[in-house]
Parts: sequence; structure tokens; C-alpha cells
Amino acid sequence: MHKPPAAADRHLPSELSQAEIIAGVDLGSNSFHMVVGELRHGQLAIIDRIRETVRLAEGLSPSGELSADARQRSLDCLARFGQRLRDMQAGSVRAAGTATVRRAREDSHFIAEAEELLGHPIEIITGLEEARLIYGGVTHSMPPTDGMRLVADIGGGSTEVILGQAAQPRAVESMHMGCVTMTERFFPGGVITAAGFEKARLAARLELRPVKAFFRGAPDLQAIGTSGTIRATHAVALELGLAETSITLAAIETLIEKVLAFKTVQDISMKGLSERRAQVWPGGLSILAEVLNTLRIPEMRISDGALREGLLYDLLGRLQHEDARQRTVQAMAARFQVDEQQAARVAATAGGLHEQTKSSWGFTGDLSAKMLDWSARLHEIGLDISHDGYQRHGAYIAENADMPGFPQAEQRFLAIMIGGQRYRIDVTQMNALPRAWRVSGLRLLIILRLAVLLNRSRSIAEPPSVQIAAADNGLSLKFDAGWLADNPLTIADLEREKEFLNEVGYELTIQ
Repeated sequence: MHKPPAAADRHLPSELSQAEIIAGVDLGSNSFHMVVGELRHGQLAIIDRIRETVRLAEGLSPSGELSADARQRSLDCLARFGQRLRDMQAGSVRAAGTATVRRAREDSHFIAEAEELLGHPIEIITGLEEARLIYGGVTHSMPPTDGMRLVADIGGGSTEVILGQAAQPRAVESMHMGCVTMTERFFPGGVITAAGFEKARLAARLELRPVKAFFRGAPDLQAIGTSGTIRATHAVALELGLAETSITLAAIETLIEKVLAFKTVQDISMKGLSERRAQVWPGGLSILAEVLNTLRIPEMRISDGALREGLLYDLLGRLQHEDARQRTVQAMAARFQVDEQQAARVAATAGGLHEQTKSSWGFTGDLSAKMLDWSARLHEIGLDISHDGYQRHGAYIAENADMPGFPQAEQRFLAIMIGGQRYRIDVTQMNALPRAWRVSGLRLLIILRLAVLLNRSRSIAEPPSVQIAAADNGLSLKFDAGWLADNPLTIADLEREKEFLNEVGYELTIQ
């Protein structure tokens, strides 16, 4: 009897019957992934994700035959995926087989069984189509840009590198090297050696050499990595203090040195690295090191989006040329029944205060204004749960919800803003942000707090005209004298806010 993984939460049929459910299924060489979504308030909402390690590539012979164990693991997984899709009444599903399935494509009986268990046809896509879909998955999972992006995805049996501008891929390449195949080839029996790393890295350089001219040296290039190997490497680097929002070649070299301290892949034990990922990590690290080295990438950011998201958005055939973060904020506000008029008032006040302080407080770029606006639009999402401590409820929602378009650091920033909008400020929360954001993050939080406070009456009348002057560790607010006399409760709130800000080293004066 096939049972769905316990970690995947079920949704009641009554919750799902009012919208079309669509899904993308990625039959990778190391893991099978499924992502399920529905269209809510004009936005694609992810409602389920499942990942299972099947190690299909380990069971593939040079002649393209699958071992009985690998075959059974894969079919059992697809049976569970199929059951979940039937339970959720998925109407449209796009399933794609990648490197190992391409090599085993002559085994038509396996594909026929797999399709029967999944309940949907399985496409065997080319490496270039895989690369295109990966780029689409990353594009929809990251903030938009008009500039150049290089996306790298190290799978179990192949590595995809895509150069694109904005949402459009310009050059794509799929290479026959993956974390599973490289580990098997250069670390036979799972034995870890320096010579194995040297040979694996040389092989990766040889694979990359014919294509490096297309991907190297583009101006203002933003490099992004995705999928298991790269995300696992970033997680370990974070635990060791070697990375924050991105990874570098120096960090990878340090990780390789640490891996060399272990005798076999079975011995590898590092925080942030699962036992299953450790089995194929040496090969993946070798590829990743040479992607950064050969293509001269100074740092690589991390994305949650990958092939399965690309399949999903490609199936949907929309949501192009939009900021996924803005759609996400609008959808969350609707979902949690936010008072749109009150949110708009707070956002307008916050925007006015930001405009007056951006020069003196060093708010550069557009992220600060956007983050302030989004946190204002969502500052009351916790009210849908309870008024008591609604800021804590809102922070939890923002921290843990699926928020397409928001990188992890930005999502955490949003949660901190929502959670810190009233009462005492816990400055230790800022330590969860990249160092470069911490000072400006606290200042943005102060502005949000003032905007919430000044609109606490929820009046539809025109908000007060406020002149604000900012110094390094101080703020001065100037109001019309008549307004001050007419709003004693707001003045009392501001006097209390003085105490809260003084506790974190900021002085507030009121004129």
C-alpha cells in the first residue's frame, strides 16, 4: 500500500474544489520533486511541495538499464505523487523526466508504469528545455531585474547553465555532469581523496571550457544558483559563518578542505547537510567550484525556484513581466482580509516619512521603499487570527508562508518589520538580517512604527501633516499646533514611543 510522506500536509477537498489545481513534477536523477499550486486572487499560490530522494542515476547502467531497486524506488515515489494529485483533484499536470530518464528512455515499460501510477503523461525533455524551464522557475522566484542573470543548476546527472536578460533566457547549456555521476566516477566506493577532487574539478573544467565564452564576462552579471547541491552548500556555509545571502569560491574551497577531513561519504557529518545529500556532495562541490572558477563568478545568490516551479509557471502560461513580490503582497492581504483602506493610510504615511528621511538616513535603491510599503500593506495580517498580539501572529505568517518572489532574507526582513511594529523593539531580531541591512532595517522599522501610530485612530480624515528631520540616532517630528491640541491620545502614544526608541539608542523629539 502506498502512503504519502508524513511531512506533506493534506488539504481538505472542500478547500480545493473552488479553484483549478495545477502541478509540476520533476523526475530528477537524484530526487523527484512535485509542486502544486492554485490561482488565488489572480496569483499562483503554492499549496504543496513534496521531495523524495530516489537515486535513479545510481541505478542506471552504462547501457541505459535501470536496476530493480532504483526502478522500484522511483515507481513507489510516483505512486505517492499520483495519490496526492488525485486527492487534491489536480486538473493540469506537467511532468518532466531529466538526464537519467533521458538516458533510460528506451525502457518504455518503465515510462508506461510511471505514467500509470502518476496518472499523467511524462515528458522526456531535452537538456536545453530543462535549462529554459529552470530559468523560468528562478525568474518567478526572485525579484525582477532588467539586467543580465546567470543561473546554474547542478542536478544528479546533468548541470544546466543559463544566461538571460530579465525574464528571457539568451544562451542555455546542459552538460553531462551531475553530483551523482561525478561522485560515482571520481570517489569510487565513497572514498574521499584530494586526488579525487582534483580529477573531478578537472573534468568539470573540461565540460565548461567549450561554453565559457558565452557565459563569462557579461557586464553587471547577477549569478544565481538553485537546486539541491547549491542550496545544501549554501546551508552548510551559513552554519559555518562562511556565507550570508550568497556563496563564493573561497567558501567552497574551505568546504572542500573540511570534506577532505572525512574518509568516506558515509562519514560526512556537517550542520545544514542531510545524510542523503552527503552521499553525493563531493561530486557536486567539485562542479560548483569550477562553475564559479571557470566562469569567473565572484559570488552566487541562492534561489528556491528551480525546474518544478518552471514547469508550473510554464503550464500556467502567464505571470510574465510582473513583480512576483507585489502579487504576493496583494494576494496575502486579500487572503487574510486586511482592511485595505487602513493599510493604504499607513503605507501613505510611511512613504511620506521615508521620502523625508531617505537622504539623511541613507536609504539607497528602491528596496527600502518597497519593503516599507509591503510591510505597511501587511502589518495587520495577524488580525485575522487574533487582535491580542496580532503583530506576533502576522510575523509568524510572513516568516513561514510561501511567498513567491521573496528571497529568504527579504521574507525574514518583512516578518521582522511586521512583528516589531509596536511595543518594545527587540534589536536582536535584526541580527537575522545580512549585516549591510541591519542599521537601515532598524530605521525602516522606526518609520513603520510611527506610521502605524499616527493612523491608530483609523480615521478616514486626512492624516496630519508631519515634518520629520532625521539625524544619525535621532528624529524630530513637527506637527501643526492645532492638530497637537486636538489629538491628546496620539501625543500620549508618541511620548510612550520616545521611551521605546530610547531603549534602542534613538531619540525622538516632538515639536
